[in-house]
Amino acid sequence: MRIFQEIMDFVEREIIPRYDAFDAGHSRDHVQTVISQALDLAQYYPEADRCILLIAAAYHDLGLINGREHHHTDSARIVREDERLHQWFNEQEINTIAEAAEDHRASSDHEPRTIYGRIVAEADRIIDGNTIVRRALQYGMKHEPGLDREGQYRRLMEHMREKYDYGGYLKLWIPESENACRLEEFRQTLANEMKFRQLFNTIYDALNNNL
Repeated sequence: MRIFQEIMDFVEREIIPRYDAFDAGHSRDHVQTVISQALDLAQYYPEADRCILLIAAAYHDLGLINGREHHHTDSARIVREDERLHQWFNEQEINTIAEAAEDHRASSDHEPRTIYGRIVAEADRIIDGNTIVRRALQYGMKHEPGLDREGQYRRLMEHMREKYDYGGYLKLWIPESENACRLEEFRQTLANEMKFRQLFNTIYDALNNNL
């Protein structure tokens, strides 16, 4: 327990603040949520080392410092290059942490290699309609600011269907998670164009009013 608290203190002091440099959808609130959900899911897997899981969850998006496209592999590299982790973990454990960080990406072409990767990937799937739409819209408004309301809506819908609809690339890995039910609820909202448009308009207006 003492070692876990020591690592948690390190994470809160040295790692979580690094997320302040990222977009609103990957801020410190996001990583704190992923850490919390990962540790909650660990209760179903007593064989999982909570210290390894904590670090994997904390480091999973650090690669965003170099951009989004390869952030999962960059996160793994950051894990392997951080000499501070050697005070708590051996090389094999550090490799496990790096693989979990690399395997978390929703669009990955392979399933996570370990239980740590599965848990972090599942914890990273924040299946909440408001959160999903807000984060995707924040990203679109930042990276394609020239798009008007309709342009942002079309971009958002294309992404939502590609990722979250039936046959989309989002995969869920932990049966004990509530994400499956939440995903089905969101798919029903996505299928109802009037309801989804209303959700989009509410969030779009709120974001613009805060600019």
